[in-house]
Amino acid sequence: MIGLWIALRLLGFVRGNRKCAAFLDALPEVEFWVRNLARKNTSFRLHLSKDWFYPDFVCQLKDGRILVVEYKGGFLWTDAEEKRAIGAVWASRSGGKCLFVMPKERDFTSIMAAIG
Repeated sequence: MIGLWIALRLLGFVRGNRKCAAFLDALPEVEFWVRNLARKNTSFRLHLSKDWFYPDFVCQLKDGRILVVEYKGGFLWTDAEEKRAIGAVWASRSGGKCLFVMPKERDFTSIMAAIG
């Protein structure tokens, strides 16, 4: 039973990322986006207190800004507080050139709010 629960949760995570990618792909403000792969030499990463954090997507916006998106399913939201905080600090120190957003459970309105 626990194995099934884990498999269902993982499937939900994959589906959520796919929906997020489709949402980003449809945004007229997005020039292009890439799926950020974890632990690769060319991956975008942010430093956490004990490890590195590899957000799910990196987007180039048509106005020149960079949008970084980390999708979180509802069951992972509470465990991602440090990632949200680090992402917010990174974006705030970019002089308006970078945006960070963590949409929750297929509610992508936060992406639109970040883009403005």
